[in-house]
Amino acid sequence: MRRPNRNRGASVEYRTETDSMGEVKVPADAYYMASTQRAVDNFPISNLRFSRRFIWALGLIKGSVATVAAERGDKGAEESEATRRAADEVMDGALDEQFVLDIFQTGSGTSTNTNANEVIAARASELLDGERGTHRVHPNDDVNFAQSSNDVIPTAIHLATVAAIREELIPALDVLAVDLEAKASEFADVVKSGRTHLMDATPVTLGQEFGGFASQIRHGQARLERVLPELEELALGGTAVGTGINAPEGFAARVIEVMAERTGMPFREADDHFEAQAAKDAAVAA
Repeated sequence: MRRPNRNRGASVEYRTETDSMGEVKVPADAYYMASTQRAVDNFPISNLRFSRRFIWALGLIKGSVATVAAERGDKGAEESEATRRAADEVMDGALDEQFVLDIFQTGSGTSTNTNANEVIAARASELLDGERGTHRVHPNDDVNFAQSSNDVIPTAIHLATVAAIREELIPALDVLAVDLEAKASEFADVVKSGRTHLMDATPVTLGQEFGGFASQIRHGQARLERVLPELEELALGGTAVGTGINAPEGFAARVIEVMAERTGMPFREADDHFEAQAAKDAAVAA
Protein backbone atom coordinates (compact mmCIF):
# COMPACT_ATOMS: atom_id res chain seq x y z
CA MET A 1 0.00 0.00 0.00
CA ARG A 2 1.50 3.31 -1.04
CA ARG A 3 1.38 6.34 1.19
CA PRO A 4 -0.29 9.45 -0.24
CA ASN A 5 2.02 12.40 -0.80
CA ARG A 6 0.91 15.24 1.45
CA ASN A 7 3.03 17.70 -0.50
CA ARG A 8 0.88 17.53 -3.61
CA GLY A 9 -2.04 19.84 -4.23
CA ALA A 10 -3.23 22.23 -1.55
CA SER A 11 -0.81 23.52 1.05
CA VAL A 12 -0.77 21.69 4.38
CA GLU A 13 -1.46 23.49 7.65
CA TYR A 14 0.55 22.45 10.69
CA ARG A 15 0.34 22.50 14.47
CA THR A 16 3.28 22.31 16.85
CA GLU A 17 3.72 19.27 19.10
CA THR A 18 6.32 18.98 21.84
CA ASP A 19 8.12 15.90 23.14
CA SER A 20 11.34 15.19 25.06
CA MET A 21 13.37 16.15 21.99
CA GLY A 22 11.69 19.51 21.54
CA GLU A 23 9.15 20.89 19.09
CA VAL A 24 8.03 19.29 15.84
CA LYS A 25 5.48 20.35 13.23
CA VAL A 26 2.61 17.91 12.64
CA PRO A 27 -0.17 18.26 10.02
CA ALA A 28 -3.03 20.08 11.72
CA ASP A 29 -5.61 17.47 10.74
CA ALA A 30 -3.55 14.49 11.95
CA TYR A 31 -4.51 12.43 14.97
CA TYR A 32 -0.93 11.24 15.36
CA MET A 33 1.56 13.23 17.42
CA ALA A 34 5.25 14.10 17.71
CA SER A 35 6.76 10.61 17.84
CA THR A 36 4.98 9.48 14.69
CA GLN A 37 5.98 12.65 12.87
CA ARG A 38 9.61 12.14 13.81
CA ALA A 39 9.42 8.63 12.36
CA VAL A 40 7.89 10.03 9.15
CA ASP A 41 10.84 12.42 8.93
CA ASN A 42 13.42 9.75 9.80
CA PHE A 43 12.29 6.96 7.46
CA PRO A 44 11.31 8.33 4.01
CA ILE A 45 12.51 5.11 2.38
CA SER A 46 10.04 3.25 0.15
CA ASN A 47 6.73 5.14 0.29
CA LEU A 48 5.13 1.78 1.13
CA ARG A 49 2.96 1.49 4.20
CA PHE A 50 1.41 -1.36 6.18
CA SER A 51 -1.46 -3.41 4.80
CA ARG A 52 -5.11 -3.08 5.73
CA ARG A 53 -4.92 -6.43 7.53
CA PHE A 54 -2.00 -5.32 9.66
CA ILE A 55 -3.71 -2.09 10.69
CA TRP A 56 -6.85 -4.10 11.47
CA ALA A 57 -4.75 -6.32 13.74
CA LEU A 58 -3.35 -3.34 15.64
CA GLY A 59 -6.87 -2.06 16.22
CA LEU A 60 -7.97 -5.48 17.44
CA ILE A 61 -5.12 -5.62 19.95
CA LYS A 62 -5.64 -2.11 21.30
CA GLY A 63 -9.42 -2.44 21.55
CA SER A 64 -9.19 -5.79 23.31
CA VAL A 65 -6.64 -4.39 25.77
CA ALA A 66 -9.03 -1.52 26.56
CA THR A 67 -11.89 -3.96 27.11
CA VAL A 68 -9.89 -6.07 29.57
CA ALA A 69 -8.38 -3.04 31.34
CA ALA A 70 -11.90 -1.79 32.07
CA GLU A 71 -13.12 -5.28 32.99
CA ARG A 72 -10.34 -5.65 35.57
CA GLY A 73 -10.55 -2.08 36.84
CA ASP A 74 -7.04 -1.23 35.67
CA LYS A 75 -8.37 1.77 33.73
CA GLY A 76 -11.47 3.93 33.95
CA ALA A 77 -14.58 2.61 32.25
CA GLU A 78 -15.34 5.79 30.31
CA GLU A 79 -11.83 6.22 28.95
CA SER A 80 -11.56 2.52 28.13
CA GLU A 81 -14.84 2.54 26.22
CA ALA A 82 -13.71 5.53 24.17
CA THR A 83 -10.40 3.78 23.49
CA ARG A 84 -12.23 0.65 22.36
CA ARG A 85 -14.46 2.69 20.04
CA ALA A 86 -11.45 4.44 18.53
CA ALA A 87 -9.68 1.10 18.10
CA ASP A 88 -12.77 -0.27 16.37
CA GLU A 89 -12.53 2.60 13.90
CA VAL A 90 -8.94 1.54 13.24
CA MET A 91 -10.13 -2.04 12.68
CA ASP A 92 -12.83 -0.87 10.28
CA GLY A 93 -10.43 1.22 8.19
CA ALA A 94 -11.92 4.61 9.08
CA LEU A 95 -8.51 5.92 10.19
CA ASP A 96 -6.24 4.28 7.61
CA GLU A 97 -4.94 7.62 6.34
CA GLN A 98 -3.54 8.29 9.81
CA PHE A 99 -1.15 5.34 9.48
CA VAL A 100 1.53 7.19 7.56
CA LEU A 101 4.73 5.32 8.31
CA ASP A 102 7.00 3.53 5.89
CA ILE A 103 7.22 -0.24 6.29
CA PHE A 104 11.01 0.13 6.51
CA GLN A 105 11.72 1.66 9.92
CA THR A 106 12.99 0.52 13.31
CA GLY A 107 13.51 -3.23 13.47
CA SER A 108 10.90 -3.83 16.16
CA GLY A 109 8.15 -1.76 14.53
CA THR A 110 8.21 0.63 17.49
CA SER A 111 7.24 3.58 15.34
CA THR A 112 4.14 1.84 13.97
CA ASN A 113 3.04 0.75 17.44
CA THR A 114 3.48 4.37 18.52
CA ASN A 115 1.52 5.54 15.46
CA ALA A 116 -1.40 3.32 16.55
CA ASN A 117 -1.17 4.45 20.17
CA GLU A 118 -1.19 8.15 19.26
CA VAL A 119 -4.01 7.90 16.74
CA ILE A 120 -6.24 5.87 19.04
CA ALA A 121 -5.50 8.10 22.05
CA ALA A 122 -6.28 11.28 20.13
CA ARG A 123 -9.48 9.87 18.61
CA ALA A 124 -10.60 8.48 21.98
CA SER A 125 -10.00 11.87 23.62
CA GLU A 126 -12.03 13.51 20.87
CA LEU A 127 -14.88 11.04 21.40
CA LEU A 128 -14.87 11.88 25.11
CA ASP A 129 -14.51 15.65 24.94
CA GLY A 130 -15.92 16.56 21.54
CA GLU A 131 -12.72 18.25 20.40
CA ARG A 132 -9.18 17.35 19.45
CA GLY A 133 -6.06 17.94 21.48
CA THR A 134 -7.38 17.35 25.01
CA HIS A 135 -5.02 14.38 25.62
CA ARG A 136 -7.47 12.84 28.06
CA VAL A 137 -6.44 9.38 26.89
CA HIS A 138 -2.67 8.87 26.93
CA PRO A 139 -0.97 6.97 24.08
CA ASN A 140 1.48 5.12 26.34
CA ASP A 141 -0.17 4.91 29.75
CA ASP A 142 -3.61 3.99 28.40
CA VAL A 143 -3.56 2.68 24.81
CA ASN A 144 -0.25 0.83 25.24
CA PHE A 145 -1.06 -0.38 28.76
CA ALA A 146 0.72 -3.66 29.64
CA GLN A 147 2.26 -3.90 26.18
CA SER A 148 5.50 -3.28 24.32
CA SER A 149 6.21 -2.89 20.63
CA ASN A 150 8.20 -6.10 21.07
CA ASP A 151 5.10 -8.18 21.78
CA VAL A 152 2.50 -6.08 19.92
CA ILE A 153 4.16 -6.23 16.49
CA PRO A 154 4.78 -10.02 16.50
CA THR A 155 1.19 -10.46 17.66
CA ALA A 156 -0.14 -8.24 14.88
CA ILE A 157 1.87 -10.20 12.31
CA HIS A 158 0.26 -13.45 13.46
CA LEU A 159 -3.25 -11.99 13.74
CA ALA A 160 -3.12 -10.52 10.24
CA THR A 161 -1.60 -13.67 8.75
CA VAL A 162 -4.10 -16.05 10.33
CA ALA A 163 -7.04 -13.88 9.30
CA ALA A 164 -5.77 -13.63 5.72
CA ILE A 165 -5.16 -17.38 5.49
CA ARG A 166 -8.49 -18.39 7.01
CA GLU A 167 -10.71 -15.78 5.38
CA GLU A 168 -9.05 -15.32 1.98
CA LEU A 169 -6.25 -17.68 1.00
CA ILE A 170 -7.65 -21.11 1.94
CA PRO A 171 -11.12 -20.38 0.48
CA ALA A 172 -9.53 -19.09 -2.74
CA LEU A 173 -7.26 -22.13 -3.00
CA ASP A 174 -10.25 -24.39 -2.48
CA VAL A 175 -12.12 -22.76 -5.37
CA LEU A 176 -9.04 -23.06 -7.57
CA ALA A 177 -8.50 -26.73 -6.66
CA VAL A 178 -12.14 -27.60 -7.38
CA ASP A 179 -11.92 -25.95 -10.80
CA LEU A 180 -8.67 -27.73 -11.62
CA GLU A 181 -10.14 -31.06 -10.52
CA ALA A 182 -13.12 -30.45 -12.79
CA LYS A 183 -10.77 -29.80 -15.71
CA ALA A 184 -8.85 -32.97 -14.87
CA SER A 185 -12.07 -34.94 -15.33
CA GLU A 186 -13.14 -33.00 -18.41
CA PHE A 187 -9.82 -33.58 -20.19
CA ALA A 188 -9.23 -37.14 -18.97
CA ASP A 189 -9.25 -38.54 -22.51
CA VAL A 190 -7.35 -35.75 -24.26
CA VAL A 191 -3.90 -37.14 -25.10
CA LYS A 192 -0.98 -34.80 -25.65
CA SER A 193 2.77 -34.88 -25.64
CA GLY A 194 4.41 -34.52 -22.28
CA ARG A 195 7.22 -31.98 -21.99
CA THR A 196 10.62 -32.19 -20.28
CA HIS A 197 13.66 -29.96 -20.75
CA LEU A 198 11.71 -27.73 -23.19
CA MET A 199 11.17 -30.70 -25.53
CA ASP A 200 8.40 -33.14 -26.37
CA ALA A 201 8.52 -36.33 -24.30
CA THR A 202 6.21 -39.31 -23.75
CA PRO A 203 2.40 -39.00 -23.97
CA VAL A 204 0.20 -37.83 -21.11
CA THR A 205 -3.40 -36.73 -20.94
CA LEU A 206 -4.34 -33.12 -20.44
CA GLY A 207 -6.43 -34.37 -17.54
CA GLN A 208 -3.34 -35.76 -15.85
CA GLU A 209 -1.64 -32.39 -16.10
CA PHE A 210 -4.61 -30.58 -14.58
CA GLY A 211 -4.82 -33.26 -11.90
CA GLY A 212 -1.21 -32.55 -10.97
CA PHE A 213 -1.97 -28.85 -10.67
CA ALA A 214 -4.98 -29.61 -8.45
CA SER A 215 -2.90 -31.89 -6.23
CA GLN A 216 -0.26 -29.20 -5.85
CA ILE A 217 -2.90 -26.74 -4.64
CA ARG A 218 -4.35 -29.30 -2.22
CA HIS A 219 -0.90 -29.97 -0.76
CA GLY A 220 -0.43 -26.22 -0.32
CA GLN A 221 -3.75 -26.01 1.53
CA ALA A 222 -2.70 -28.86 3.80
CA ARG A 223 0.59 -27.15 4.64
CA LEU A 224 -1.26 -23.97 5.55
CA GLU A 225 -3.66 -25.92 7.77
CA ARG A 226 -0.72 -27.56 9.55
CA VAL A 227 1.02 -24.26 10.30
CA LEU A 228 -2.11 -22.43 11.53
CA PRO A 229 -1.90 -23.75 15.12
CA GLU A 230 1.60 -22.27 15.41
CA LEU A 231 0.48 -18.95 13.94
CA GLU A 232 -2.42 -18.86 16.39
CA GLU A 233 0.08 -18.70 19.28
CA LEU A 234 0.48 -15.02 20.15
CA ALA A 235 3.43 -13.19 21.68
CA LEU A 236 1.25 -10.71 23.60
CA GLY A 237 2.14 -10.79 27.28
CA GLY A 238 5.91 -10.99 26.88
CA THR A 239 6.18 -7.17 26.88
CA ALA A 240 9.70 -5.85 26.23
CA VAL A 241 11.91 -8.95 26.33
CA GLY A 242 9.64 -11.92 26.99
CA THR A 243 9.49 -11.82 30.79
CA GLY A 244 6.11 -10.07 30.94
CA ILE A 245 7.44 -7.30 33.16
CA ASN A 246 4.94 -4.47 33.85
CA ALA A 247 1.96 -6.56 32.72
CA PRO A 248 -0.55 -7.76 35.36
CA GLU A 249 -0.64 -11.52 35.80
CA GLY A 250 -3.20 -13.11 33.49
CA PHE A 251 -3.83 -9.87 31.64
CA ALA A 252 -2.54 -10.94 28.22
CA ALA A 253 -4.25 -14.33 28.42
CA ARG A 254 -7.59 -12.58 28.93
CA VAL A 255 -6.89 -10.11 26.11
CA ILE A 256 -6.18 -13.02 23.79
CA GLU A 257 -9.44 -14.67 24.88
CA VAL A 258 -11.27 -11.49 23.91
CA MET A 259 -9.53 -11.41 20.52
CA ALA A 260 -10.45 -15.05 19.94
CA GLU A 261 -14.07 -14.29 20.83
CA ARG A 262 -14.20 -11.26 18.56
CA THR A 263 -12.69 -13.02 15.55
CA GLY A 264 -14.00 -16.54 16.02
CA MET A 265 -10.42 -17.81 15.61
CA PRO A 266 -8.65 -20.02 18.19
CA PHE A 267 -5.88 -17.66 19.27
CA ARG A 268 -3.97 -18.51 22.44
CA GLU A 269 -1.03 -17.18 24.43
CA ALA A 270 2.37 -18.52 23.42
CA ASP A 271 3.87 -21.21 25.63
CA ASP A 272 7.29 -19.53 25.44
CA HIS A 273 7.33 -15.76 25.02
CA PHE A 274 11.05 -15.65 24.32
CA GLU A 275 10.58 -17.85 21.25
CA ALA A 276 7.40 -16.05 20.22
CA GLN A 277 9.14 -12.67 20.19
CA ALA A 278 12.50 -13.76 18.80
CA ALA A 279 11.48 -16.14 15.99
CA LYS A 280 9.21 -15.86 12.97
CA ASP A 281 9.49 -19.49 11.88
CA ALA A 282 5.73 -20.04 11.65
CA ALA A 283 5.24 -16.93 9.53
CA VAL A 284 8.03 -18.05 7.21
CA ALA A 285 6.47 -21.52 6.95
CA ALA A 286 3.14 -19.95 5.99
